[in-house]
Amino acid sequence: MLEAAIFDLDGLMFDTEPIWVSAWEPAFRQHGLELKPGLMQRFFGMSQHRIEELVDEEYGHDPRAVPAVREHVRIGIEEMLAHGAPKKPGLDNLLAFLAERDVPCAVASASPRAIVETHLLKGGVEKYFSAIIAGDDGLPSKPAPDVFLEAARRLHVTPARSLVLEDSPNGIRAASAGDFLSAMVPDMVAPTPEIRGLATCVCSSLLDVRDFVEAGKLG
Repeated sequence: MLEAAIFDLDGLMFDTEPIWVSAWEPAFRQHGLELKPGLMQRFFGMSQHRIEELVDEEYGHDPRAVPAVREHVRIGIEEMLAHGAPKKPGLDNLLAFLAERDVPCAVASASPRAIVETHLLKGGVEKYFSAIIAGDDGLPSKPAPDVFLEAARRLHVTPARSLVLEDSPNGIRAASAGDFLSAMVPDMVAPTPEIRGLATCVCSSLLDVRDFVEAGKLG
């Protein structure tokens, strides 16, 4: 029996990744830097703090590097607060399905709490979530399992009987490290053989996740 569902936010519940992606180049350009090829793909699922550390290292501690990351966050937040982001197909259906079965839900995201709460409110789904763990809570970034373990702690559930829903490889690595069940719904990054081996299942959509749960294949 599934005890809980723990949701990532960006790219999983809401189609925010194109907004974050489009903000990188102008942010770096404003600070006189070029975004290195392939670097952005390493950011998915990471907290802002960890991205700042990574960029600082990659740019040889150039004093413009961390401000460029922060400008990226400012641009993305400004866009999302103004216009929001569309919900991913099947989100409402899956959340209603879990609520009918009294499965508690939490959000475990690398995004700032203000952004998480804004998306849940604008999307009309805040009522489904009993706990929010956000990027500014100070926990180690995915692929460390800490955000998911904290969500399980707040929901008073067992990781091995709780489902993590993720779109990023780092999120699946974190779920595996914490001994959670996991469903990957790919967004910007396709699963590698490594990730397919770590995930309990790979689904084409959130509706697919519902079908897996209903069939008893997840918990």
